[in-house]
Amino acid sequence: MRIVDVNVRVFNYTSTIIRDDEGHTHPGEEHDARSQLLTVVCDDGSEGYSFGPVGHAVVNSFIKPLVVGEDPYFREKIWQHLVHNQRGSGGTLNDRVLATFELALWDLAGRKLGLPVFKLLGAFRDKVPAYGSTTCGDEMKGGLSTPEDYARFAEWLVKRGYKSIKLHTWMPPIKWAPDPKMDVKACAAVREAVGPDIACTLDCYHAYSREDAYYIGRELEKLNYYWLEEPMDEHSTSSYTWLAEQLDIPILGPESAEGKAQTRAEWIVQKASDMTRTGVMDVGGIIPSMKIVHLAESHGISCEIHSPGGGNLHVLGAMAIPGKWYERGLLHPFTDYEVPPPWLNRIIDPMDKDGFVPVPQGPGLGYDINFAYINGNLVKEK
Repeated sequence: MRIVDVNVRVFNYTSTIIRDDEGHTHPGEEHDARSQLLTVVCDDGSEGYSFGPVGHAVVNSFIKPLVVGEDPYFREKIWQHLVHNQRGSGGTLNDRVLATFELALWDLAGRKLGLPVFKLLGAFRDKVPAYGSTTCGDEMKGGLSTPEDYARFAEWLVKRGYKSIKLHTWMPPIKWAPDPKMDVKACAAVREAVGPDIACTLDCYHAYSREDAYYIGRELEKLNYYWLEEPMDEHSTSSYTWLAEQLDIPILGPESAEGKAQTRAEWIVQKASDMTRTGVMDVGGIIPSMKIVHLAESHGISCEIHSPGGGNLHVLGAMAIPGKWYERGLLHPFTDYEVPPPWLNRIIDPMDKDGFVPVPQGPGLGYDINFAYINGNLVKEK
């Protein structure tokens, strides 16, 4: 079996999610949007699929020339070759693009063999607890504009079944943000609303000073928060080493720092975080995510997974080390997470009343794709 084609279908849909000037998502007015489905095709008719931020140009210029003719089961070989060629791509072949293609290889293998990806990885569990991950704060009446708003929403999340909640607080372009005291007020309001038994965490502004990060961390310790995530620029590893030494609350990271497993290894060695982090779209796929999981296992530390999605669910299903939570969201009072996007017949991560999400049992990644919708809303390539 050999790869004979890699193609992308760009399609239109209607969205009510907007992205602000700083890249954060919020509920908004209905508008036209686009998404992409990447397909890997083999000579026996087998196909694998993945959704992600990838266009025709990067596929035709950097992916197809390297992978057409390859055995799709040689995932490590193909991934290493693509990683080597990232250097000369001028940032075009970034980790999110790499992950989109790599996930399609896993989907193809699972569909061909009739197995879910987590069983190809070596299954450990078939369901994982989820935490409710909020959107960033906003200025919408009844949204997430005040600490009291966060408290009310947290109460609803607990009633829904979540046993853990993560706050994303206020960030630019809100004019008065960031404000470490407001972040702490929101965290305090949530703790008072949900009580002592819910695992609460904070993901705040990503460029606070050492002093502000220290202040927030000390206040979260008083509130018995579970972890503090990315309060400073992650390119300054020494700042995180300093912060981890000063605080008792676990520091989680890195999330967005470039460098895949190598960067996580440096953070572990330099004691820049107490818990490490991966996510398939952050580091270039399932292959590097599992490398990071095993790296954490070797050092006896937890590994928490960033962002929702099928790929991350399968990594969690194969993990045998501490790092149990699935990030479900982003959640907001004005959005209904349970409604699937129009290109799927059902969501990939339904959650039961006890807060558990099943690892998908269908072949491959387990997405139930609405091909009729996608093919009926294609954007013609120019």
